[in-house]
Amino acid sequence: MLYPEIQHHGAVNGVTGSCHQLLMDAQHSLLVDCGLFQGAETSADGKADASQLGIDFAISTLKALVLTHVHMDHVGRLPYLLAAGYKGPILCSQPSAHLLPLVLEDAFQFTFGRNPQQLQKYLKLIRQRLMPLPYRTWHSLIDTPDLQAKIRLQRAGHILGSAYIECDLSYPKRAEQKRIVFSGDLGATHTPLLPAPKSPWKADILVLESTYGDRLHEDRRTRKQRLKAIIEQALADNGTVLIPAFSIGRTQELLYELEDIIHRAGQRPSPSARGAGSEGSQPRTNHSPLSPGEGPGVRETSADSAPTATNWPTLPIILDSPLATRFTQAYRDLQPYWDAEAQKRIKVGRKPLGFEQLLTVETHDAHLRMVRHLASTARPAIVIAGNGMCSGGRIVNYLKAMLGDKRHNVLFVGYQARGTPGQIIQQFGPKRGYVDLDNERFEIRAGIHTVGGYSAHADQQGLVNFLTRMRHWPSEIRLVHGETQAKNALGTQILVNYQRYSRVVDVQIP
Repeated sequence: MLYPEIQHHGAVNGVTGSCHQLLMDAQHSLLVDCGLFQGAETSADGKADASQLGIDFAISTLKALVLTHVHMDHVGRLPYLLAAGYKGPILCSQPSAHLLPLVLEDAFQFTFGRNPQQLQKYLKLIRQRLMPLPYRTWHSLIDTPDLQAKIRLQRAGHILGSAYIECDLSYPKRAEQKRIVFSGDLGATHTPLLPAPKSPWKADILVLESTYGDRLHEDRRTRKQRLKAIIEQALADNGTVLIPAFSIGRTQELLYELEDIIHRAGQRPSPSARGAGSEGSQPRTNHSPLSPGEGPGVRETSADSAPTATNWPTLPIILDSPLATRFTQAYRDLQPYWDAEAQKRIKVGRKPLGFEQLLTVETHDAHLRMVRHLASTARPAIVIAGNGMCSGGRIVNYLKAMLGDKRHNVLFVGYQARGTPGQIIQQFGPKRGYVDLDNERFEIRAGIHTVGGYSAHADQQGLVNFLTRMRHWPSEIRLVHGETQAKNALGTQILVNYQRYSRVVDVQIP
């Protein structure tokens, strides 16, 4: 075998299960991500079977695992990797090291069932293996007479802590060097809170995601206007706007954008309401359904009164996801990693992730009461609940209670993988179709909307820019993490750009 060689163990036939093994020589390899399969990329019943969870590739040469970010489709097979005998370090950015235990604790609390001690033992093991790396700093992996290998993490702009990975390999005895770049998931240039990704200086081989390789996003100003307009239109129906959102990344971006809409609508909290706290201040916690006149920032008319226009400064924004609430607090704790725009808002006293109208619902009983209350009244509200693809979590109870009522609306702001309930609602909802939730069929009468510009992934132009803004373009590009149509479209655009400058490239779709 001629080294280096790359083997793909996921994110080949779709957008989940990211897992790529870089074989550096016969004795040393590096694993980039180890994620779960989701949606139609799992078994027929929507659950990953043993063959998808198990580690079916050799790990005897594996010297390190490096994580691009902490979404489950990039880290979810980590327990199975450890069970297979992996004993090496888990490398990631410093924010990802902070977030990873939260992700895994939530994901695997049901796996460990009634044995929380085992869960904590597992999380302790993860923390012991974690090796946080600063951005923009080379870290040596291997240093032998035959191979010198080092990696560097660069900001990817996808979620807080996300990184693309530069791998620098040197083979002294054959006087050869190779630079391999794994993009992970690249963020859009306009992602709130996060600096936009900057291209690497060079790559010989690029493993590039292609989630939105066949489309372009709206610009940030347009998407915020659409978000505001859709919500106002939906609330005019005298119902609730349901926003399924991923607990980490998308939820925080939505809160950031909603706070800005409210701010521009004229809300100016009094000094007493603002208090002396910084962005670390907690949002209000609501343990029971909203009632007329409850607390500041909540509509004080009767529950069945019909508003004639959206009063943003009094509109409740309900975050019904304990996990998203924890991640939002973690985002506050990691404020030094925010971008310059967000830092400016903090300096003038704004609270992008902890504003006055933000209500959180913690307990399961309070959640069920909130569902019943909003489903039965004509009270305008916005609910953000997980999970983002409607395949589980608290959003399912809202959908079961409200999909059949035309007063309510569902707003999608993120990618919906094939076969997930979210994708089915998104596709068939406008046709007055149906969706199966918890083995029960529900007709879709609620309004269904999509604002595509809120994707945390770069669009086609962003992916092409990541490549063409390198000083030295790669001669080999592997397209992963995308549907077939997206990969083919992106591959065509890449070839067009290379031909324009009379350059040669080998574009592979594994």
